[in-house]
Amino acid sequence: MRFSIVLWALALIGCAASPPPPVIEHLTAPGTPPGLPFSPAVRVGDLIFLSGQIGNLPGQTTLVSGGIEAETRQALENIKSVLEANGSAMNRVFKCTVMMADMKEWPAMNAVYATYFPEKPARSAFGATGLALGARVEIECAALQGR
Repeated sequence: MRFSIVLWALALIGCAASPPPPVIEHLTAPGTPPGLPFSPAVRVGDLIFLSGQIGNLPGQTTLVSGGIEAETRQALENIKSVLEANGSAMNRVFKCTVMMADMKEWPAMNAVYATYFPEKPARSAFGATGLALGARVEIECAALQGR
């Protein structure tokens, strides 16, 4: 009898100590081209993970013209749009990854990027070939929920 009570108590403690698994919520955003095989963002708890954004015009699969500066600006505007549509903001971004077709364009990309992130989130960057739609830059980020 005493052994059964101990097992029962241990079972209760074990159940109470285990938090529920996090819920993964697939998010949407206005201006996302239809038919893409991925979500523009996913929320897990208070974290929002954005898919990489390129400099496409909202709702289209056409890149803006004007080179690396224009593409960087549009990619960051696309990021801003996804964040705002899902209850976050640019100042809540804590990590970015930048992929570039040509690392020689780094100074021009970085000049635009810095205007969007005065608080300087952590960042990684690398050169890549074959970005979607022939883009010059793709940026993905993670942010906290809230504004």
